[in-house]
Amino acid sequence: MAEKENKTNAIRRFDSAKIKYNIHRYEHGDAPVDGATIAELIGRDPSVVYKTLVTRGSDKSYYVFDIPVLRELDLKKAAKAAGVKSVEMIHVSEINALTGYVRGGCSPVGMKKQFKTFFDVSAEGLDTMIVSAGRIGWQIEAAPLDIAKLCGARFADLLLHAE
Repeated sequence: MAEKENKTNAIRRFDSAKIKYNIHRYEHGDAPVDGATIAELIGRDPSVVYKTLVTRGSDKSYYVFDIPVLRELDLKKAAKAAGVKSVEMIHVSEINALTGYVRGGCSPVGMKKQFKTFFDVSAEGLDTMIVSAGRIGWQIEAAPLDIAKLCGARFADLLLHAE
């Protein structure tokens, strides 16, 4: 459990739902660190560390996708999962105003507004997955179904597959 004064919105949501979690911290500079480096810094396999991506759909709504850090989001599959014609990544400058989080510390849990959220199906088979805890340098680990329940996420095939 994290100290009370340092809790992020994500951690507070886990606590209020009484969901078991572990916090992983890593040292960082001022700039966000890529997911592969985060996995290495916390000593975990990158296949269980997920990044949170925020998109805008052709319907002007926002959609959130969580995928393994070493993989790429297939925008066509993401749009299909969201039930829209297309999605595109939002500009990095929009992240804070939209989610309340900063680039490199964006969690699918505890955003300012809960957007439709999707986790890649690869998370379903995991005992635990790791996502940002809402602050650069902090990651939160919990059961995928528990995290999905907290943010109303559905599971879908989202990954771009190598040709």
